[in-house]
Formats: sequence, C-alpha cells, structure tokens
Amino acid sequence: MKYFYSVKNEICEETKIKRSIFIAHLQYVETMQTAKKYITQIGEKHKNANHNCWAYIVGEKGETFHSSDAGEPTGTAGKPILNALSKHKMTNIVAVVTRYFGGVKLGVRGLIDAYGSVTETAINSNILLKLVKLSEFKIITTYDFAEQLKYQIEKINGNIANVDYAEKVSLEISIETHQKDELGKYLAELEKAGKLSFIT
Repeated sequence: MKYFYSVKNEICEETKIKRSIFIAHLQYVETMQTAKKYITQIGEKHKNANHNCWAYIVGEKGETFHSSDAGEPTGTAGKPILNALSKHKMTNIVAVVTRYFGGVKLGVRGLIDAYGSVTETAINSNILLKLVKLSEFKIITTYDFAEQLKYQIEKINGNIANVDYAEKVSLEISIETHQKDELGKYLAELEKAGKLSFIT
C-alpha cells in the first residue's frame, strides 16, 4: 500500500541564506482552487517581498500539480519546491516560499538549493499527516465473544472507536479501506457461524 502525506496544521519556517530571508509556508488543501487562494493570501501578506514562489500537489494520488518561479530565473524556485514535496510523497499540499532579497545574488545553482532546502526544512519541522481512506463497520456480538473479537480486529490494524455494553456488545470500528474486504470476509464467516451481526 502506497501512502501519501500532507501537513496537519499550517507550517511557517524562516531561513536566512546569504542575507536573503526565505519564508516557507505549507498548508493542507484539498482542491486546486483552495491552493490558489492560499497562494494569493500569502502573496498579499508578503506583497513587499521580492518573490512569492510556489508549488502545489492535489488529488488522491497526487495527480494534479503545478509550480511557479514567480519572477525568479526559470526552473530555480517552483520546481525545487515541487520536487521537495514529491520526494516526501505529499499530496493535498501547497507550499509558498517568500524571498526578501538581501543584496547578494545566489546564482542559478544557489537559488535551486535555497528554495529546495527551505521547503525541506519546513517539511521536516513537523510530523507529517498520513492520508488514508477509512471504512467503518458496526458490529453486534455477545459478551463472551467480545474480547476475542476486539483482539482480532486490533491484530489487523482496525481501530475500535466505540464500544457499548448493553444487552449485547456493540462496536464501532474503522479500518483502512484497502483492508476492508479482508475484514468483511472475516466478519461474514463469523456472522454465518452465529457469533455476531454487522453492517458497513
């Protein structure tokens, strides 16, 4: 299973390179429109900056992406930012790197390294959010089978969200969607044996 990642909260990291101030902003987004809105927002916040270069990746498998050098020499800003995001298997993410020029030219190689490294620093400053699709099940079982069932569910990485002890035991669980069929098959066998009933 190939996982993709994003950030949970907005990240803002400032770095000084040869007197230029670089500020990397990262934000979770779900659509291209939201990414563009965030880019505009950062651009307005730092309207006196020399450059607000950016990249975004959206889509379940990171299939939609775009970047801009925003006035820096072609290929020196947007692409390095995008490459840093791709390297960490990120999607549903927008990154804007603001640059306040400090008077010392960095050259093509220097710019590529700077924009790439400040984006990397921002990514590494936080624990990334694993993006997973979850499927939910509601199970009703007997008291004498509940503990064994809970053990088996946890064994296949199912998450038990809620357990209600009434006349019978009801469990609300979630599991990564790619494992849904495996769990469904297991539960169907138990239902056939009269151990439980379940709905998805």
